[in-house]
Amino acid sequence: MVRVVGIDHLVIRVSDFDKSKAFYDKLFKFLGFEVLDEYADAIGWTNGKTRYWIGPADAEGQARGYRIGDVGFHHYAFELRSRKDVDDLEAFLRREGVRIVDPADEYYDDYYAVFFLDPDGLKLEGMKWGERQAKAEAAKKKAKKSKK
Repeated sequence: MVRVVGIDHLVIRVSDFDKSKAFYDKLFKFLGFEVLDEYADAIGWTNGKTRYWIGPADAEGQARGYRIGDVGFHHYAFELRSRKDVDDLEAFLRREGVRIVDPADEYYDDYYAVFFLDPDGLKLEGMKWGERQAKAEAAKKKAKKSKK
C-alpha cells in the first residue's frame, strides 16, 4: 500500500512577485529558512523539512485576486517549537507591520497560535499544540522517578 511520508512542498501564486518575495524572505529568515533555489519566475525556501515556493500568478489571477472563503487555499500553518516562539513571531510580525488577523492566543485546548496575512491576503499561522500536556507528562515522569 502507498503511504505518504510527508508533504514535500507547497507552491502559491502571488499577484506582485517582488513584493511577496520581499515579504516571504524576511518571514522565512526569521523562521530559520534559507533560499532553496531561485528562478526568474519562482523562488523557494526550506528549513530542511518544509519547502515553500512562490511564483507570479497569470494576468487573470492577478486581476481576480485572492479572497478568503473562495474554493481552495484557506491557510497554511507553521508548527513552532513553543508558545514562546509563537509570541516571538507575533512580535516580529508587529515590527514588520504585517496584518495580524487573530493575535497569539489559545484557540483550542492546548493549541496556541497567531494568524496573519501575506501581501495577497493569504492566511498564514504560527502555532504550537500540546505544550501544556507535554510539560504535565514530563512532570509526572519526574515525580515517579523521585518516588523510587
